[in-house]
Amino acid sequence: MNLTFYGADKEVTGSCHCLTVNGRHILIDCGMQQGEDETNNWEFPFHANLVDYVLITHAHIDHSGRLPLLVKQGFQGKIIATSKTTYLMQIMLRDSAHIQEMDAAQATRKGRRAGRQPKQPMYTLDDADAAIQLMESCEYGEIVDVCPGVRARFVDAGHLLGSSSIEIWATEDDVTRKLVFSGDIGNKQQPIIRDPQYIKEADYVVMESTYGDREHEEVENYPEVIAKIIDNTLANGGNVVIPSFAVGRTQELLYFIRQIKEQHLTLQCPNFPVYVDSPLAAEATAIYSGDLHGYADEETADLIMDGFDPLQFPNLNITASVEESKALNADGVPKVIISSSGMCEAGRIRHHLKHNLWRPECSIVFVGFQAAGTLGRMLLDGVDNVKLFGEQIAVKAHIYNFRALSGHADHSGLLEWLGAFQNKPKKIFVVHGERTCCEGFTAELCTKGYDAFAPNFQANYDLIAGRLTDEGITPEKLHPARPSNYKNEKYYSPAYARLLQAQKRLEQVVQHNEGGTNKDLGRFADQILSMCDKWDR
Repeated sequence: MNLTFYGADKEVTGSCHCLTVNGRHILIDCGMQQGEDETNNWEFPFHANLVDYVLITHAHIDHSGRLPLLVKQGFQGKIIATSKTTYLMQIMLRDSAHIQEMDAAQATRKGRRAGRQPKQPMYTLDDADAAIQLMESCEYGEIVDVCPGVRARFVDAGHLLGSSSIEIWATEDDVTRKLVFSGDIGNKQQPIIRDPQYIKEADYVVMESTYGDREHEEVENYPEVIAKIIDNTLANGGNVVIPSFAVGRTQELLYFIRQIKEQHLTLQCPNFPVYVDSPLAAEATAIYSGDLHGYADEETADLIMDGFDPLQFPNLNITASVEESKALNADGVPKVIISSSGMCEAGRIRHHLKHNLWRPECSIVFVGFQAAGTLGRMLLDGVDNVKLFGEQIAVKAHIYNFRALSGHADHSGLLEWLGAFQNKPKKIFVVHGERTCCEGFTAELCTKGYDAFAPNFQANYDLIAGRLTDEGITPEKLHPARPSNYKNEKYYSPAYARLLQAQKRLEQVVQHNEGGTNKDLGRFADQILSMCDKWDR
């Protein structure tokens, strides 16, 4: 009986862990790497056709985004999650596949003019549909017989509609071990969804640490604070642009904006227009109009059953087409624009930033975690300009960061979740956090009497013997371009973050030019080496 770590190890994204019991291989999450975490989303460090089952904690792409690739490479087993998670995954995986196909088509068009081979997508819509066909749903609290010797139960993690911590009872050679995978532990008192449900017993815990080194700021009245930003920005003729994940954050924002309008908190612009510029968000929002008993807090669930829609209000607009999206920055009417992706790495939000970042009358409001190396993190770090669609854009807009609106528990919330266990687990594996945060939180847990450990990528642990059998690959070897004293955003400059982005861009250029003429590639290499020599002096 072994546990192997295949993602989000001393990193934030790409969650993937493998439990091996009685020769069966069970993945817990199969997420996509994002930002600086990305090494190669196209390849798994295992054979996909040897995986028997996948349990998914929630629908966010960094926990589920590589399921179509897993199926494409030979997986034919069951994908098990809560009913709301399977519903949201159907929407999100199809959207992700569409992005993969569009990106590949664009790269192919550019490459064809240079004589390069067509670019293939990581996976297609057919692959996403194939993954959807393998999904089986369950409800919170239900005991699921995964396979002989393995039972599972999904517990509300309070992070996203349908999100779960997963309890697993694994038996091999008459020895039983109980494991708990935290998934993403939710922030308390979020609108619509319930607070995290606590678990009391476990032998081993795999625990996230996204905000393990910080507390969320205390905001007494979210609607009032957001309303002030909206009112002042729109009164000055600017737009409020909110990068937001299409599933989860967007719906919570709509909930708060409805309160703002009902309470008449924007005195200068009482009937301000709000545009949700994301077909995915529009489709996902529909689930919040159905029966949410067992998933939402009881008050919200009862209101919805009585016919009240907590996400609808006057002057709310959904833009579906590209033409409608482009018109938002052309009509000159001050407005609130909510658009994905939440970390500004892809999607329509990048177009809105291009048109609004340089305008000092505008405001950019972040409401979720921004991973290192992403455009969102660079903006929070205070860069003076960014490059979007080949154009340098000055950053003059007001930048706001509302960590309190995050769907993740903060440092205190993580400790509260862990403190609910009646007896200290045999071992706590700390994952899903930037390296310094992950290691720092691990060290803190050790001082509190826990046996905590931050595993490396591909580390392997014998759950019966209670020992590490493979230390895995250290971050230095996994990301050789990072310095050995690599830190999170507190310790490196925005300029350094841009250099890391430049490194990724260079790698992409090299890959796209594979197969080009030796003369052209040789000249390109000479130019890069010459620049390195200049800056190394």
